[in-house]
Amino acid sequence: MLIFVWTDERKIRKLIKNPVGGLKRICNTATCPEYVSHPVMTYCLAIQLDQGLVFCSDSRTNAGPDRVSTYSKMHRFSVPGKRQLVMLTAGNLATTQAVMAILEREIKEDAETNLYTLDYVSDIADHVGELSVKTQKKYADSGPESGFNAEATFILGGQIKGQDQELYLIYPEGNHITVSKQFPYLQIGETKYGKPILDRIIRSDTSLENAMRCALVSMDSTMRSNATVGPPIELLFCPTGLSEKSESHRKFYENDEYLVKLREAWDVNIRKAFNDLPLLADL
Repeated sequence: MLIFVWTDERKIRKLIKNPVGGLKRICNTATCPEYVSHPVMTYCLAIQLDQGLVFCSDSRTNAGPDRVSTYSKMHRFSVPGKRQLVMLTAGNLATTQAVMAILEREIKEDAETNLYTLDYVSDIADHVGELSVKTQKKYADSGPESGFNAEATFILGGQIKGQDQELYLIYPEGNHITVSKQFPYLQIGETKYGKPILDRIIRSDTSLENAMRCALVSMDSTMRSNATVGPPIELLFCPTGLSEKSESHRKFYENDEYLVKLREAWDVNIRKAFNDLPLLADL
């Protein structure tokens, strides 16, 4: 399907309808400065606190005028008392679903290398990265839609018995990074709208209550500015020490009472804070 858009500069932009990746522009950054390979339709974040790990993710996968689709982007794997792993996914849905399916099949079939046999969380991050690269290549190099953007990113966090909690962002290229001491959080997907409050509030010694509220405000700010990010919102806390009894998991739907109150309070107070800023007239 070809779509032509007549612009003010009288340029014709040719677009190809990609059934998996969305609308993909056939142009380069020189002729189309606003070039985007595919729309960002996800926002996930994770925070590493002294008390444990906080994870937050949206669930929207499609947001057209006549259809809204959802799919959980938070995946949990655990062996009670031995290891606890959480994975957040973003990017091409076919790629992320395929990677998760392979990881689950490896566990089911008791493969030599799986999430429960690797000795370190960093090794698990390497394994996920390798599977992601392999899957992306499979989709991008075959079929009638060869060449479309099959990239996916992951956040992996958790703990293995005898080790500290760890948190990693796994890039589409398969490599990964961890958090810094100054900014102990990671984001994937549509990151720009929810980042400012994280920069101002989150530190490793931030209280659990404040970190979880901050994660929700970060998510709500993103939903307000990008309609392709949306509920249900999942919020999870995993304490240090592999204690599943102390886990806290909550799912917030569109009109959840607490989410509405949080949004209204944030709107009122941020406007008040703005109005209380020093006046230029006082210079």
